[in-house]
Amino acid sequence: MSTARRSRGRGHDEDSHDEPDERWAVSYADMVTVLMCLFIVLFAVSNVDKTKFELLANSLATGFGQEETTAGGADISEGLVIPPEVEDEQGVADLTKRAAAEYESLEELRERIRASLAAQGLQDTVEFVIDDRGLKVGLVGAETFFGDNSTDLSAKADGVLDAIGNVLATVANQVSVEGHADHRLAAAPYPTNWELSGGRATQVARFLVEHESIAGARVKATAFSDTRPLVVGDSPEALASNRRVDIIVESNEEDQVRALLPALAEAAEES
Repeated sequence: MSTARRSRGRGHDEDSHDEPDERWAVSYADMVTVLMCLFIVLFAVSNVDKTKFELLANSLATGFGQEETTAGGADISEGLVIPPEVEDEQGVADLTKRAAAEYESLEELRERIRASLAAQGLQDTVEFVIDDRGLKVGLVGAETFFGDNSTDLSAKADGVLDAIGNVLATVANQVSVEGHADHRLAAAPYPTNWELSGGRATQVARFLVEHESIAGARVKATAFSDTRPLVVGDSPEALASNRRVDIIVESNEEDQVRALLPALAEAAEES
């Protein structure tokens, strides 16, 4: 009897150790999973966008009624803080609305300059274009503003620039004065068209600064010689179009917004 019991006992022990006990693997897998999640969270926190994190924190606080938000309007039902400049679901600024507002601002500036010129009967001396740089005020016909092969401003030019400068002095935009020449060779005393176009741009810039009290830090003069013609050809009209000085009232908006301005200007002309 005792021998049989011992035999049965040995059989039971051997059966219980036929395979290794792997219950520890379950706990190990759980631990690895938890560690992986921890590292993912740590990585995400280390790369968090500060602005978005503050919005999220503010949103959660607002949703639980702990504090009021001052960053913008809040949708309490969703617990999401919506800054004023954000318009769509992805949190991307509505560039179209900003471009429309900027276009309206430039259009208003254009009308103010036009009215100032019209008051002196000079409305036909300039051309206006709103493009991706801002408002371009083109001085029509170099002979109207300068003598032949000269950088000296005419009496009529003084009146035109005075009317334009009165308006530009009331805004804070940067102003770029750009001189251009036609493709014909320069004549003495100017070695090249660079000197001629640059001299004319400089004279206009100086007038705006010295006579219209526009801060010098806002104004720059640039020479383009004959490198940017508006019209191709040798006709008197083509040559006159390319002999020009442009006053650019630069937009203060970012590139993405300014890139939409030409399309808005085109749509306004068609309407």
